[in-house]
Amino acid sequence: KLVVLLGDGRHLLGLLRSFDQFVASIVLEGACERVIVGDLYCDIPLGLNVIRGENVVLIGEMDMEKEELPSHMTAVSTVEIKRAQKAERDATYLKGSMKNIMEFLDID
Repeated sequence: KLVVLLGDGRHLLGLLRSFDQFVASIVLEGACERVIVGDLYCDIPLGLNVIRGENVVLIGEMDMEKEELPSHMTAVSTVEIKRAQKAERDATYLKGSMKNIMEFLDID
């Protein structure tokens, strides 16, 4: 079982079925995207997935005998994690906007 970090920041998990040693493309069976927001997480099933090597930032093997996530993490539905992602994006945007205003006003 592998975890793959993509260039756009997504994390994919799945079983390695094949790879291309020249381009570093990989095929994951039973793949899912793990979305983590704070203490919430959700595994969104993707099925069979081909990942082009140019999108891969990091590949790591997962220990099947160890628990994957800390005990404080809570599994939620896809709808709930999408809502949490939107709230996180909005908060980040607001923080950036406030920082720009403070810089414009030259307030430290």
